[in-house]
Amino acid sequence: MRSTRRTMTMAALLAGALALASTTMAQTSPPQGSAAPTADNAVLLTVFLKHDQSRPLNELNAQLEKQGYYKSFPPPGVEVVSWYVMMGIGQVITLRLPASRLREVNRIIEDTAWGPYRTEFYPTYDYKAVGMAQHDKATSN
Repeated sequence: MRSTRRTMTMAALLAGALALASTTMAQTSPPQGSAAPTADNAVLLTVFLKHDQSRPLNELNAQLEKQGYYKSFPPPGVEVVSWYVMMGIGQVITLRLPASRLREVNRIIEDTAWGPYRTEFYPTYDYKAVGMAQHDKATSN
């Protein structure tokens, strides 16, 4: 029940972010944006690529190659903050990008990674400066 509620919450957050990023555009080829992330438009996007454990790795990699994953992801101008292999899960990638390019990244994953991977997306924003300012204020009193 808790997992279902969490999944629904994350889906709602992603849907809201996607609605902001793309107004009424149909799901066709994504525009190739050139906007750079700035302090006022950047989002962090953590992508879980959960691999299909019923198939051998070389088969998954061959499908990713065939679908153009390695050529398309990450798109130019999208910053890779971290990219890890989580044993038993798959890959966990955190990107920094302008919110206006969220749809583009989503479409690249849909077009090139589905099949070998099941995906989860967690859009966030950088809170470090605010959190540290609150900490500094609290400890200076």
